[in-house]
Amino acid sequence: MLNRIDLRDGLGDPRRLLPRAQLDVSVAVERIRPLVEAVREHGYPAIREASERFDGICPEVLRVPVEAITEAEGVLDPAVRAALLESIARARRVHADQRRTDHTTKVVPGGTVTERWLPVDRVGLYVPGGLAMYPSTVVMNVVPAQAAGVRSLVVVSPPQKDNGGLPDPRVLAACALLGVDEVYAVGGAHAVAMLAYGAAVDPAGELRCDPVDLITGPGNIWVTAAKRLLRGVVGIDAEAGPTEIAILADDTADPAHVAADLISQAEHDPLAASVLVTPSVALVEAVEAELARQVPATKHTERVTTALTGEQSGVVLVDDLEAGLRVVDAYAAEHLEIQTVDAREWALRVRNAGAIFVGAWSPVSLGDYCAGSNHVLPTGGCARHSSGLSVQSFLRGVHLIEYTEAALREVAPHVVTLANVEDLPAHGQAVQARFPGGSA
Repeated sequence: MLNRIDLRDGLGDPRRLLPRAQLDVSVAVERIRPLVEAVREHGYPAIREASERFDGICPEVLRVPVEAITEAEGVLDPAVRAALLESIARARRVHADQRRTDHTTKVVPGGTVTERWLPVDRVGLYVPGGLAMYPSTVVMNVVPAQAAGVRSLVVVSPPQKDNGGLPDPRVLAACALLGVDEVYAVGGAHAVAMLAYGAAVDPAGELRCDPVDLITGPGNIWVTAAKRLLRGVVGIDAEAGPTEIAILADDTADPAHVAADLISQAEHDPLAASVLVTPSVALVEAVEAELARQVPATKHTERVTTALTGEQSGVVLVDDLEAGLRVVDAYAAEHLEIQTVDAREWALRVRNAGAIFVGAWSPVSLGDYCAGSNHVLPTGGCARHSSGLSVQSFLRGVHLIEYTEAALREVAPHVVTLANVEDLPAHGQAVQARFPGGSA
Protein backbone atom coordinates (compact mmCIF):
# COMPACT_ATOMS: atom_id res chain seq x y z
CA MET A 1 0.00 0.00 0.00
CA LEU A 2 2.75 2.47 0.93
CA ASN A 3 5.19 3.86 -1.61
CA ARG A 4 8.82 3.03 -0.81
CA ILE A 5 11.77 5.42 -0.95
CA ASP A 6 15.13 3.75 -0.46
CA LEU A 7 17.74 6.05 1.06
CA ARG A 8 20.07 3.30 2.20
CA ASP A 9 23.74 3.67 1.36
CA GLY A 10 23.27 7.45 1.48
CA LEU A 11 21.42 7.54 -1.81
CA GLY A 12 19.78 10.84 -2.67
CA ASP A 13 19.00 14.16 -0.99
CA PRO A 14 16.32 13.56 1.69
CA ARG A 15 14.72 16.99 1.40
CA ARG A 16 14.29 16.58 -2.36
CA LEU A 17 13.16 12.95 -2.34
CA LEU A 18 10.86 12.81 0.67
CA PRO A 19 7.13 12.55 -0.05
CA ARG A 20 5.19 15.80 0.19
CA ALA A 21 1.74 16.96 -0.88
CA GLN A 22 1.88 19.29 -3.87
CA LEU A 23 -0.14 22.40 -3.02
CA ASP A 24 0.15 25.67 -4.89
CA VAL A 25 -1.21 28.23 -2.48
CA SER A 26 -0.23 31.08 -4.80
CA VAL A 27 -2.74 29.82 -7.39
CA ALA A 28 -5.42 29.61 -4.71
CA VAL A 29 -4.61 33.18 -3.65
CA GLU A 30 -5.50 34.48 -7.10
CA ARG A 31 -8.67 32.41 -7.13
CA ILE A 32 -9.95 33.89 -3.87
CA ARG A 33 -8.68 37.44 -4.37
CA PRO A 34 -11.96 38.69 -5.99
CA LEU A 35 -13.98 37.18 -3.13
CA VAL A 36 -11.80 38.81 -0.48
CA GLU A 37 -12.07 42.16 -2.26
CA ALA A 38 -15.85 41.77 -2.49
CA VAL A 39 -16.07 41.22 1.27
CA ARG A 40 -13.90 44.28 1.88
CA GLU A 41 -16.05 46.47 -0.36
CA HIS A 42 -19.55 45.10 0.24
CA GLY A 43 -19.47 43.18 3.52
CA TYR A 44 -22.60 41.22 4.38
CA PRO A 45 -24.03 40.71 0.85
CA ALA A 46 -20.72 39.31 -0.40
CA ILE A 47 -20.36 37.03 2.63
CA ARG A 48 -23.91 35.74 2.31
CA GLU A 49 -23.55 35.08 -1.44
CA ALA A 50 -20.31 33.17 -0.86
CA SER A 51 -21.87 31.11 1.94
CA GLU A 52 -24.78 30.16 -0.27
CA ARG A 53 -22.43 29.27 -3.13
CA PHE A 54 -19.89 27.22 -1.16
CA ASP A 55 -21.88 25.89 1.79
CA GLY A 56 -25.32 25.67 0.23
CA ILE A 57 -26.85 27.53 3.16
CA CYS A 58 -26.50 30.81 4.99
CA PRO A 59 -28.52 32.08 7.96
CA GLU A 60 -30.11 35.50 7.60
CA VAL A 61 -28.05 36.74 10.53
CA LEU A 62 -24.47 35.44 10.53
CA ARG A 63 -23.86 35.82 14.26
CA VAL A 64 -24.93 32.77 16.22
CA PRO A 65 -27.47 33.71 18.92
CA VAL A 66 -26.10 33.34 22.43
CA GLU A 67 -29.16 31.22 23.22
CA ALA A 68 -28.12 28.70 20.55
CA ILE A 69 -24.63 28.46 22.06
CA THR A 70 -26.09 27.90 25.52
CA GLU A 71 -28.56 25.34 24.18
CA ALA A 72 -25.78 23.40 22.44
CA GLU A 73 -24.00 23.06 25.76
CA GLY A 74 -27.20 21.99 27.48
CA VAL A 75 -27.84 19.07 25.13
CA LEU A 76 -24.20 18.00 24.84
CA ASP A 77 -23.64 14.29 25.38
CA PRO A 78 -22.29 13.82 28.95
CA ALA A 79 -19.34 11.75 27.74
CA VAL A 80 -18.40 14.44 25.21
CA ARG A 81 -18.75 17.11 27.89
CA ALA A 82 -16.46 15.19 30.23
CA ALA A 83 -13.88 14.67 27.48
CA LEU A 84 -13.92 18.34 26.49
CA LEU A 85 -13.62 19.49 30.09
CA GLU A 86 -10.65 17.17 30.61
CA SER A 87 -9.05 18.46 27.41
CA ILE A 88 -9.60 22.05 28.56
CA ALA A 89 -8.17 21.38 32.03
CA ARG A 90 -5.02 19.73 30.71
CA ALA A 91 -4.47 22.39 28.04
CA ARG A 92 -4.88 25.13 30.65
CA ARG A 93 -2.33 23.43 32.89
CA VAL A 94 0.29 23.35 30.14
CA HIS A 95 -0.41 26.76 28.64
CA ALA A 96 -0.46 28.54 32.02
CA ASP A 97 3.26 27.80 32.33
CA GLN A 98 3.94 29.52 28.99
CA ARG A 99 2.92 33.01 30.12
CA ARG A 100 5.92 35.34 29.97
CA THR A 101 6.69 37.94 32.62
CA ASP A 102 8.01 41.47 32.17
CA HIS A 103 11.75 41.89 32.72
CA THR A 104 13.82 45.02 33.30
CA THR A 105 17.50 45.11 32.32
CA LYS A 106 19.76 47.74 33.88
CA VAL A 107 21.98 48.64 30.93
CA VAL A 108 23.94 51.36 32.78
CA PRO A 109 23.26 53.39 35.94
CA GLY A 110 20.19 55.45 35.08
CA GLY A 111 19.46 53.54 31.86
CA THR A 112 17.05 50.62 31.69
CA VAL A 113 15.15 48.64 29.08
CA THR A 114 12.01 46.83 30.19
CA GLU A 115 10.52 44.14 27.98
CA ARG A 116 6.76 43.95 28.45
CA TRP A 117 4.58 41.19 27.04
CA LEU A 118 1.21 42.53 25.94
CA PRO A 119 -1.63 40.42 24.55
CA VAL A 120 -3.21 41.15 21.20
CA ASP A 121 -6.51 42.96 21.79
CA ARG A 122 -8.85 41.01 19.52
CA VAL A 123 -8.37 37.60 17.90
CA GLY A 124 -10.36 35.65 15.32
CA LEU A 125 -10.24 31.88 15.73
CA TYR A 126 -11.02 29.70 12.72
CA VAL A 127 -12.56 26.28 13.38
CA PRO A 128 -12.92 24.03 10.29
CA GLY A 129 -16.15 22.26 9.45
CA GLY A 130 -15.65 20.24 6.28
CA LEU A 131 -14.83 16.53 6.26
CA ALA A 132 -14.85 16.51 10.07
CA MET A 133 -15.97 18.72 12.95
CA TYR A 134 -13.40 19.99 15.41
CA PRO A 135 -14.59 21.04 18.87
CA SER A 136 -11.04 20.17 19.97
CA THR A 137 -9.73 22.99 17.77
CA VAL A 138 -11.87 25.43 19.75
CA VAL A 139 -10.01 24.28 22.85
CA MET A 140 -6.59 24.52 21.21
CA ASN A 141 -7.19 28.09 19.98
CA VAL A 142 -9.13 29.56 22.88
CA VAL A 143 -7.09 28.23 25.82
CA PRO A 144 -3.73 29.84 24.90
CA ALA A 145 -5.46 33.08 23.87
CA GLN A 146 -7.19 33.27 27.23
CA ALA A 147 -3.98 32.39 29.06
CA ALA A 148 -2.27 35.25 27.20
CA GLY A 149 -4.96 37.67 28.37
CA VAL A 150 -6.62 38.42 25.01
CA ARG A 151 -9.63 40.59 25.79
CA SER A 152 -11.85 39.84 22.80
CA LEU A 153 -12.23 36.43 21.15
CA VAL A 154 -14.41 35.59 18.17
CA VAL A 155 -14.91 32.15 16.63
CA VAL A 156 -15.91 31.51 13.02
CA SER A 157 -16.96 28.11 11.73
CA PRO A 158 -18.87 27.05 8.59
CA PRO A 159 -22.67 26.72 8.69
CA GLN A 160 -24.01 23.16 8.70
CA LYS A 161 -27.16 22.12 6.86
CA ASP A 162 -28.01 19.57 9.53
CA ASN A 163 -27.85 22.20 12.27
CA GLY A 164 -30.16 24.79 10.75
CA GLY A 165 -27.34 26.80 9.20
CA LEU A 166 -25.41 27.14 12.46
CA PRO A 167 -21.96 25.69 13.07
CA ASP A 168 -21.70 22.14 14.40
CA PRO A 169 -23.41 21.96 17.83
CA ARG A 170 -20.34 20.38 19.45
CA VAL A 171 -18.26 23.33 18.25
CA LEU A 172 -20.83 25.66 19.79
CA ALA A 173 -20.84 23.65 23.02
CA ALA A 174 -17.05 23.90 23.26
CA CYS A 175 -17.37 27.69 22.86
CA ALA A 176 -19.89 27.74 25.69
CA LEU A 177 -17.65 25.65 27.97
CA LEU A 178 -14.83 28.14 27.35
CA GLY A 179 -16.98 31.25 27.78
CA VAL A 180 -16.86 32.41 24.16
CA ASP A 181 -20.17 33.90 23.04
CA GLU A 182 -19.21 35.76 19.84
CA VAL A 183 -19.51 33.11 17.14
CA TYR A 184 -20.30 33.46 13.43
CA ALA A 185 -21.66 30.86 11.05
CA VAL A 186 -19.17 31.66 8.30
CA GLY A 187 -16.37 29.56 6.82
CA GLY A 188 -13.83 29.62 4.02
CA ALA A 189 -11.94 32.57 2.60
CA HIS A 190 -14.89 34.90 3.14
CA ALA A 191 -14.76 34.21 6.90
CA VAL A 192 -11.08 35.20 6.98
CA ALA A 193 -11.87 38.37 5.00
CA MET A 194 -14.73 39.21 7.39
CA LEU A 195 -12.39 38.88 10.37
CA ALA A 196 -9.69 40.97 8.73
CA TYR A 197 -11.83 43.84 7.47
CA GLY A 198 -14.87 43.68 9.71
CA ALA A 199 -18.36 43.61 8.25
CA ALA A 200 -22.03 43.88 8.99
CA VAL A 201 -23.54 40.48 9.71
CA ASP A 202 -27.23 41.15 9.14
CA PRO A 203 -29.21 42.65 6.22
CA ALA A 204 -29.95 45.89 8.05
CA GLY A 205 -26.31 46.49 8.82
CA GLU A 206 -27.02 46.94 12.53
CA LEU A 207 -24.92 44.03 13.78
CA ARG A 208 -21.22 44.01 13.04
CA CYS A 209 -18.18 41.78 13.37
CA ASP A 210 -15.43 44.21 14.26
CA PRO A 211 -12.03 43.58 12.62
CA VAL A 212 -9.50 41.51 14.54
CA ASP A 213 -5.77 41.95 15.02
CA LEU A 214 -4.77 38.28 14.62
CA ILE A 215 -6.30 35.20 12.97
CA THR A 216 -5.38 31.71 14.12
CA GLY A 217 -6.55 28.19 13.41
CA PRO A 218 -6.26 25.63 10.61
CA GLY A 219 -8.38 25.39 7.48
CA ASN A 220 -8.44 24.16 3.89
CA ILE A 221 -6.35 25.59 1.06
CA TRP A 222 -8.82 28.46 0.51
CA VAL A 223 -8.56 29.50 4.16
CA THR A 224 -4.78 29.25 3.92
CA ALA A 225 -4.77 31.36 0.74
CA ALA A 226 -6.91 34.03 2.40
CA LYS A 227 -4.57 34.14 5.38
CA ARG A 228 -1.59 34.58 3.06
CA LEU A 229 -3.36 37.32 1.10
CA LEU A 230 -4.41 39.22 4.22
CA ARG A 231 -1.19 38.86 6.16
CA GLY A 232 -0.22 42.41 6.98
CA VAL A 233 -3.82 43.56 7.22
CA VAL A 234 -3.92 41.19 10.18
CA GLY A 235 -1.43 38.90 11.83
CA ILE A 236 -1.72 35.16 11.24
CA ASP A 237 -0.39 32.18 13.12
CA ALA A 238 0.76 30.13 10.11
CA GLU A 239 -0.28 28.76 6.73
CA ALA A 240 -1.58 25.35 7.72
CA GLY A 241 -1.55 22.63 5.06
CA PRO A 242 -2.78 19.03 5.14
CA THR A 243 -1.89 17.16 8.32
CA GLU A 244 1.27 15.04 8.55
CA ILE A 245 2.64 12.25 10.66
CA ALA A 246 6.16 10.85 10.46
CA ILE A 247 7.18 7.85 12.54
CA LEU A 248 10.81 7.03 13.25
CA ALA A 249 10.79 3.37 14.25
CA ASP A 250 13.11 0.41 14.64
CA ASP A 251 12.34 -3.29 14.84
CA THR A 252 11.20 -2.99 18.47
CA ALA A 253 8.11 -1.01 17.38
CA ASP A 254 4.75 -2.74 17.43
CA PRO A 255 3.56 -2.86 13.79
CA ALA A 256 -0.07 -2.72 14.90
CA HIS A 257 0.61 0.56 16.72
CA VAL A 258 2.54 2.02 13.79
CA ALA A 259 -0.18 1.10 11.30
CA ALA A 260 -2.92 2.49 13.53
CA ASP A 261 -1.08 5.78 13.94
CA LEU A 262 -0.49 6.14 10.20
CA ILE A 263 -4.21 5.54 9.63
CA SER A 264 -5.21 8.01 12.34
CA GLN A 265 -3.76 10.94 10.42
CA ALA A 266 -4.74 9.61 7.00
CA GLU A 267 -8.41 9.79 7.96
CA HIS A 268 -8.25 13.59 8.22
CA ASP A 269 -7.99 14.27 4.51
CA PRO A 270 -7.16 12.54 1.20
CA LEU A 271 -4.07 14.79 1.09
CA ALA A 272 -2.94 13.87 4.62
CA ALA A 273 0.64 12.57 4.77
CA SER A 274 1.67 9.40 6.63
CA VAL A 275 5.39 8.61 6.51
CA LEU A 276 7.30 5.77 8.15
CA VAL A 277 11.08 6.12 8.47
CA THR A 278 12.87 2.94 9.48
CA PRO A 279 15.96 0.80 8.92
CA SER A 280 13.87 -2.37 9.37
CA VAL A 281 12.48 -4.07 6.27
CA ALA A 282 10.83 -6.62 8.57
CA LEU A 283 8.92 -3.81 10.30
CA VAL A 284 7.82 -2.39 6.95
CA GLU A 285 6.43 -5.75 5.87
CA ALA A 286 4.66 -6.22 9.21
CA VAL A 287 3.18 -2.71 9.06
CA GLU A 288 1.92 -3.28 5.52
CA ALA A 289 0.24 -6.49 6.69
CA GLU A 290 -1.39 -4.54 9.50
CA LEU A 291 -2.54 -1.83 7.10
CA ALA A 292 -4.12 -4.48 4.89
CA ARG A 293 -6.02 -5.67 7.97
CA GLN A 294 -6.87 -2.36 9.62
CA VAL A 295 -7.70 -0.07 6.69
CA PRO A 296 -10.78 -2.01 5.49
CA ALA A 297 -12.07 -2.04 9.06
CA THR A 298 -11.86 1.72 9.61
CA LYS A 299 -14.84 4.03 9.03
CA HIS A 300 -13.27 6.26 6.38
CA THR A 301 -11.66 3.51 4.32
CA GLU A 302 -11.74 5.34 1.00
CA ARG A 303 -10.28 8.55 2.39
CA VAL A 304 -7.58 6.67 4.30
CA THR A 305 -6.64 4.59 1.26
CA THR A 306 -6.34 7.67 -0.92
CA ALA A 307 -4.08 9.37 1.62
CA LEU A 308 -1.86 6.34 2.26
CA THR A 309 -1.34 5.62 -1.42
CA GLY A 310 -0.83 9.27 -2.42
CA GLU A 311 2.50 10.81 -3.35
CA GLN A 312 2.64 12.52 0.05
CA SER A 313 2.81 9.23 1.99
CA GLY A 314 5.25 6.35 2.05
CA VAL A 315 8.02 4.36 3.68
CA VAL A 316 11.55 5.71 3.79
CA LEU A 317 14.18 2.99 4.26
CA VAL A 318 17.41 4.13 5.91
CA ASP A 319 20.65 2.45 6.97
CA ASP A 320 20.21 3.03 10.69
CA LEU A 321 18.55 5.33 13.22
CA GLU A 322 21.25 7.97 12.80
CA ALA A 323 20.32 8.20 9.14
CA GLY A 324 16.66 8.13 10.12
CA LEU A 325 17.20 11.08 12.43
CA ARG A 326 18.69 13.07 9.54
CA VAL A 327 15.68 12.17 7.41
CA VAL A 328 13.04 13.23 9.95
CA ASP A 329 14.92 16.48 10.56
CA ALA A 330 14.89 17.13 6.80
CA TYR A 331 11.18 16.29 6.65
CA ALA A 332 10.27 18.49 9.66
CA ALA A 333 6.94 16.80 10.29
CA GLU A 334 3.95 18.43 11.93
CA HIS A 335 3.70 15.34 14.16
CA LEU A 336 6.70 13.09 14.76
CA GLU A 337 6.50 9.83 16.67
CA ILE A 338 9.59 8.09 18.00
CA GLN A 339 9.00 4.36 18.45
CA THR A 340 12.49 3.00 19.09
CA VAL A 341 14.72 1.70 21.83
CA ASP A 342 15.69 4.65 24.07
CA ALA A 343 12.96 6.70 22.40
CA ARG A 344 13.44 9.75 24.63
CA GLU A 345 17.13 9.97 23.86
CA TRP A 346 16.41 10.00 20.14
CA ALA A 347 13.57 12.50 20.63
CA LEU A 348 15.88 14.92 22.45
CA ARG A 349 18.17 14.95 19.41
CA VAL A 350 15.40 15.93 16.96
CA ARG A 351 15.78 19.48 15.67
CA ASN A 352 12.77 19.92 13.42
CA ALA A 353 9.22 18.88 14.30
CA GLY A 354 5.99 20.56 15.28
CA ALA A 355 5.44 18.17 18.19
CA ILE A 356 7.31 15.01 19.17
CA PHE A 357 5.51 11.98 20.61
CA VAL A 358 7.86 9.77 22.57
CA GLY A 359 7.47 6.02 22.89
CA ALA A 360 4.71 3.50 22.33
CA TRP A 361 2.25 5.12 24.74
CA SER A 362 2.26 8.65 23.33
CA PRO A 363 0.34 8.46 20.02
CA VAL A 364 -0.44 11.58 18.00
CA SER A 365 -4.16 11.22 18.76
CA LEU A 366 -3.34 11.82 22.44
CA GLY A 367 -1.87 15.18 21.44
CA ASP A 368 -4.88 15.92 19.26
CA TYR A 369 -7.14 15.87 22.28
CA CYS A 370 -5.90 15.35 25.82
CA ALA A 371 -2.12 15.48 26.23
CA GLY A 372 -2.26 19.15 27.27
CA SER A 373 -0.10 20.15 24.29
CA ASN A 374 -1.46 22.17 21.37
CA HIS A 375 -2.51 20.50 18.13
CA VAL A 376 -2.31 23.61 15.91
CA LEU A 377 1.14 22.92 14.47
CA PRO A 378 3.35 23.90 11.49
CA THR A 379 3.01 21.75 8.36
CA GLY A 380 4.76 21.37 5.02
CA GLY A 381 8.26 21.54 6.48
CA CYS A 382 7.59 24.84 8.28
CA ALA A 383 8.64 23.21 11.56
CA ARG A 384 12.18 24.05 10.46
CA HIS A 385 11.46 27.69 11.32
CA SER A 386 8.07 27.92 13.04
CA SER A 387 6.42 26.79 16.27
CA GLY A 388 2.99 25.48 17.07
CA LEU A 389 0.27 27.65 18.56
CA SER A 390 1.03 28.71 22.13
CA VAL A 391 0.51 31.57 24.55
CA GLN A 392 3.41 33.37 22.83
CA SER A 393 1.38 33.40 19.60
CA PHE A 394 -0.96 35.93 21.23
CA LEU A 395 1.68 38.13 22.90
CA ARG A 396 3.78 41.03 21.62
CA GLY A 397 7.06 42.09 23.15
CA VAL A 398 7.25 45.86 23.70
CA HIS A 399 10.39 47.63 24.99
CA LEU A 400 10.20 50.50 27.47
CA ILE A 401 13.37 52.59 27.29
CA GLU A 402 14.04 54.82 30.31
CA TYR A 403 17.24 56.93 30.53
CA THR A 404 18.10 59.73 32.91
CA GLU A 405 19.79 62.93 31.78
CA ALA A 406 23.12 61.71 33.06
CA ALA A 407 22.80 58.34 31.32
CA LEU A 408 21.90 59.98 28.00
CA ARG A 409 24.74 62.49 28.33
CA GLU A 410 27.23 59.66 28.85
CA VAL A 411 26.27 57.79 25.66
CA ALA A 412 25.40 60.84 23.49
CA PRO A 413 28.76 60.99 21.63
CA HIS A 414 28.29 57.41 20.42
CA VAL A 415 24.77 58.16 19.21
CA VAL A 416 26.02 61.22 17.31
CA THR A 417 28.90 59.29 15.77
CA LEU A 418 26.67 56.48 14.50
CA ALA A 419 24.09 58.96 13.20
CA ASN A 420 26.78 60.77 11.18
CA VAL A 421 28.18 57.49 9.84
CA GLU A 422 24.74 56.66 8.49
CA ASP A 423 24.32 60.21 7.12
CA LEU A 424 21.37 60.89 9.40
CA PRO A 425 22.64 64.01 11.20
CA ALA A 426 19.22 64.98 12.51
CA HIS A 427 19.29 61.82 14.63
CA GLY A 428 22.38 63.12 16.35
CA GLN A 429 20.93 66.62 16.63
CA ALA A 430 17.89 65.20 18.46
CA VAL A 431 20.31 64.20 21.23
CA GLN A 432 22.48 67.31 21.10
CA ALA A 433 19.42 69.55 21.35
CA ARG A 434 18.95 68.26 24.88
CA PHE A 435 22.39 69.59 25.84
CA PRO A 436 22.53 73.14 24.42
CA GLY A 437 25.73 73.93 26.28
CA GLY A 438 27.56 71.44 24.06
CA SER A 439 28.68 69.27 26.94
CA ALA A 440 27.19 66.19 25.23
